[in-house]
Amino acid sequence: MSIREAELPGRPLGPARLSGVRRLIINADDFGLTSGINRAIVEAHRAGTVTSATLMAGGRRFDDAIAIAHSCPSLGVGCHVVLIDGHPLKSRGDVPSLIESSASEPRFRDSLASFAGSLMTGRVDPQHIEAEAVAQISKLQSAGIEVSHLDTHKHTHVFPAVLKPLLSAARKCGIRAIRNPFVPRRRVTDREIRRWQTLGKRYVQVEVLRALWGRGFRVAVESAGLLTTDGSFGVVETGYMDSQLLNAVFAAIPQGTWELVCHPGYDDDELGSIRTRLRRSRAEELQLFKSPATRDLLADHGIELITYKQLS
Repeated sequence: MSIREAELPGRPLGPARLSGVRRLIINADDFGLTSGINRAIVEAHRAGTVTSATLMAGGRRFDDAIAIAHSCPSLGVGCHVVLIDGHPLKSRGDVPSLIESSASEPRFRDSLASFAGSLMTGRVDPQHIEAEAVAQISKLQSAGIEVSHLDTHKHTHVFPAVLKPLLSAARKCGIRAIRNPFVPRRRVTDREIRRWQTLGKRYVQVEVLRALWGRGFRVAVESAGLLTTDGSFGVVETGYMDSQLLNAVFAAIPQGTWELVCHPGYDDDELGSIRTRLRRSRAEELQLFKSPATRDLLADHGIELITYKQLS
């Protein structure tokens, strides 16, 4: 089986790399979106795979997620900051540049492309990003959650114009860590490219993003005094993850500390009422992360599971 890509990005060796340790945070996004997603996340956590989840402050099942988080203290809980495809916590007058101008009620832009276009043309005020992020983080903290870290819906903080105000919000709220959304190069087989043609396009897209902003991301995070991982796996595979792909990801994880992004959930009527491309794939991921075979894979690859609270 031929290999398309074998190079890993170089960076100075940290303690984990020097000792040969391979540590992994398995984080489930969209905590609080539906009751079926909430239930799936805690089931995957109790199965011994998912170690962390990021909670949506504006999610329709926020209160249910809070109750689950308090009943399951071993689950790390971060804030899944939403700036697109949802509703703001702040009023339209407080964050006007984040709001879809044609919407009858305050809501964010629906697409990443629209948001990115507005960012690039200077139509999004960084102070509005910071204010909305602080509101979302504070809502979790007011509910008694010790917020372990931040990430963003659709990984909008890959853009430096989002990252800077998000880091400022993190400092104001006492958050010590943030997701590194950049995907490391890994070995991609011809079989993967043939079976998942969409993934081939995504590999190219994330490589371009990493080349543009990956190094600057680490500099900005370190300058802000926050912690992060060496990078994230699972971003490319979102919506397509199966046991074969998961095994390929585990095999590709190098020395260091990494995150695997996942989206387990139940494909139920409540999820069906929400506009999302991730429906059947959530149910498939749930079975994958509940499976004893996945725990066996982690052990076979010598991967240690941690949460963001264990970053140092």
